[in-house]
Amino acid sequence: MLNIKTNSKKVKKGDTFVAIKGQNFDGHDYIDDAIKNGADTIICEKGNYSVKTVIVENTKVFLKEYLYTNYYENIKDIKLIGITGTNGKTTSCYLLYQALNKLNLKTAYIGTIGFYIEDKIIELERTTPELIDIYDMLLECKEKNIEYVVMEVSSHALELERVDTLNFNYGIFTNLTRDHLDFHESFENYAKAKSKLFKKIKKDGYGIINIDDKNYKNIINVDTNNIYYGFKNSDFKIINYKYDSFKMFFNVSINRQKYEFETNLLGKYNIYNLMSVIIVLNKLGIHIEKIKNIVKNLEYPKGRMDTIKFNKSLIIVDYAHTPDAVFNVISCVKEYTKGKIYSIIGCGGNRDKTKRKMMSFYSTILSDYVIMTSDNPRNEDPLSIICDMTDNLVKNNYEVIIDRKEAIEKGMDLLKENDVLLILGKGHENYQIIGDKKYYHDDKKCVLEYIDRVS
Repeated sequence: MLNIKTNSKKVKKGDTFVAIKGQNFDGHDYIDDAIKNGADTIICEKGNYSVKTVIVENTKVFLKEYLYTNYYENIKDIKLIGITGTNGKTTSCYLLYQALNKLNLKTAYIGTIGFYIEDKIIELERTTPELIDIYDMLLECKEKNIEYVVMEVSSHALELERVDTLNFNYGIFTNLTRDHLDFHESFENYAKAKSKLFKKIKKDGYGIINIDDKNYKNIINVDTNNIYYGFKNSDFKIINYKYDSFKMFFNVSINRQKYEFETNLLGKYNIYNLMSVIIVLNKLGIHIEKIKNIVKNLEYPKGRMDTIKFNKSLIIVDYAHTPDAVFNVISCVKEYTKGKIYSIIGCGGNRDKTKRKMMSFYSTILSDYVIMTSDNPRNEDPLSIICDMTDNLVKNNYEVIIDRKEAIEKGMDLLKENDVLLILGKGHENYQIIGDKKYYHDDKKCVLEYIDRVS
């Protein structure tokens, strides 16, 4: 583990503490705490302290240079695969993580659902951790002879320089739809942030680009070896797809030859996610029949299309929390549902308000009935968030139940034979953020506990 820290709570005796100015905090305010916890050196931009103090012009620049100078040589041989996009990052990463390990290529994963290395899973505070934490993880990967690391790279991370000094063997672009405009302020800024990943690809690396997304030209780096995929004419062209007995079959043209793939994953959007696997494995020289076998045996990540049988109906817990993701998930389920579709949905507080109405629009248009509820309201009134969601909706096939646990139980009570209940927005998360505090809440556990009570 690194003996240099930016979080005073993680400081141990003999560590160096670097005071970084962040979005919502200033590390200089925590220097005394770091010293109490055992820091013997302080790197800061101002002040004088009871231990060795080094003043630098910019602590963020100092940290990047320090990490690169002292540790990059140790991790440079690890092959990094970075995936960015509004939707599909977690699923694409997790599928690649599974696929590479199935090939006995030791692979770790860093992203929304944690840090996966060998049999260990460590929860992370954000999709893409701080640079110092990424270096710490990569050094652990090196110690354990990990060959590949598949990493979700968020727009926040790219804008806030959390992956600076890292070079990627593959950069993958999934799609770009409205999200995080509370941070980026405009869609153009959002796209520009995403494009930064493709300037970090090694000379012999590849950019893997979804050509069906209308924004792809604003993402690509023309100086990179780019590979395109999608239903449009491309290097890896998706020809068609069909469902059969809760499986999906799709055809892809590769080098003018057509190949059929089978998967347990459902939905057109999951074909896009699987293309990352097919392309990377193809570039690694894996035989097509082996790729087909691997694709056939890949599973969803935690909190994505997590299906629970309830009497003669289905309940699906999914992380969908953007308009595009909500549209994709409900559209997918509509293709094979014989009964009614019920959806439970909410929107996060202190986040991009422009997506609220779009999410509720898609859910009410595509579902038979919707329950609007709370989803990490943070410092906003949950009812005020729902008012934004329901303002001038085209359909009124919904009700409001603020308490999320109560909303889930009501949704389950509505189910009859062949119906499906979609519980959207939190997926793998096991908390609700109300005010500035996290409270325990797990959608799937709520479902299972209710089943136990009524069975």
